[in-house]
Amino acid sequence: MTQTLAHLTANADLDSALAEARADFVRRNPKSQKLHEDACLSLPGGNTRTVLFYGPFPVTMVKGQGANLWDADGRKYVDFLGEYTAGIYGHSHPLIRKAIDQALDDGINRGAHNQLEGKLASLICARIPSIELVRFTNSGTEANLMAITVARAFTGRKKVMVFEGGYHGGIFTFADGNNPVNGPFDFVIAPYNDAAGTKKLIAEHAKDLAVVAIEPMQGGGGCIAADESFLKMLREETQKVGALLLFDEVMTSRLSPGGIQAVLGIAPDLTSLGKYIGGGMSFGAFGGRADIMSRFDPRRADSLPHAGTFNNNILTMSAGVVGMEQVYTPAVAVKLNAFGDKLRERLNAVTRDKGLAMQFTGIGSMMSVHFLEGEVKSTRDAKKGSKDLGELFFLDLLARGIYIARRGMMALSLPLTEADGDQLVAAVEEFVASRRRLLG
Repeated sequence: MTQTLAHLTANADLDSALAEARADFVRRNPKSQKLHEDACLSLPGGNTRTVLFYGPFPVTMVKGQGANLWDADGRKYVDFLGEYTAGIYGHSHPLIRKAIDQALDDGINRGAHNQLEGKLASLICARIPSIELVRFTNSGTEANLMAITVARAFTGRKKVMVFEGGYHGGIFTFADGNNPVNGPFDFVIAPYNDAAGTKKLIAEHAKDLAVVAIEPMQGGGGCIAADESFLKMLREETQKVGALLLFDEVMTSRLSPGGIQAVLGIAPDLTSLGKYIGGGMSFGAFGGRADIMSRFDPRRADSLPHAGTFNNNILTMSAGVVGMEQVYTPAVAVKLNAFGDKLRERLNAVTRDKGLAMQFTGIGSMMSVHFLEGEVKSTRDAKKGSKDLGELFFLDLLARGIYIARRGMMALSLPLTEADGDQLVAAVEEFVASRRRLLG
């Protein structure tokens, strides 16, 4: 059951508004609170996936169907988070469910090649322009780890250029510099969307630079797209100095039938993939030029090893083939992302027409909210926005039955309808109306 926010309009300042919203959240979610407290007995902070935690405690979801979720206290939500882009098919898509059921019937731990891994690989190679050969992993983190490792082996160089605000998995996070848990690589951290500054760094490290890794749109950083000219500069400069260019399209491959690289016509040397391509199962992949990827050919005397018990697991292969071949077809990809562009424009119209310090960035079916005015071209810009307003927005939307990421990110799924979009727009309109004094 949802509620309106009219009773909150009397809040005269952000601190009191946020305190009231938090108290309201606690009152409405006693079962989630108890589940969290129980989990804290065995998990640090009751958590095993950092991004899902938020204070005072996270909502526990117990059921998903179509584009909806239900929490432990029985409340229903429209799911606009879409499992951080992995949940593009919604919850229990019938065709994917059928494929998984068949895989379960046929045995899931075979310890051998199976009949579907080659099929999924061929679908990916046909869809992503720059991928001539591909290998599978269990996550986007692993995919980036292997892509960076093969780039270092192929070039004989050690340094890895990444970007401020970048996220390439659990051991490649650069929101605040080089994270202590990052892999022990020699990183060069460049300014995102700063062509002059990055070009200078490439030249400075040219002899030792193995690879430049970039998200064509930073997802975890706030759905901040790289300028086309910036990406083209990277392509040109890496070729000049003999470094490889890695596009991390773990999230962004969903934004067109062939990812952002297909839209822009820019061919990286390597591409990492993950999320939805596994049909909702654990999945990652890395691929690219045949001369690079053939280093993993076990028929070669000098082949590189790449192990992983579940790299070709039959559940992921089955779900991935059906998803790519029958569900998220090129035509469907175009339609979903057009829906996202239209919805984001509607949301921005709500705030822009009132001159508020609030905006939605993104491309197609991915978007994020930022509480500031002016262009958002990097996480340096995004950090100027109000974190407290972001939390208030998140809590207010939960109260209205809308589920997004705590950090403001949204990823649309196929089961979402125009009516669901209308519900989101209405919730944002009510937030703007009830919190008008706080938004400037």
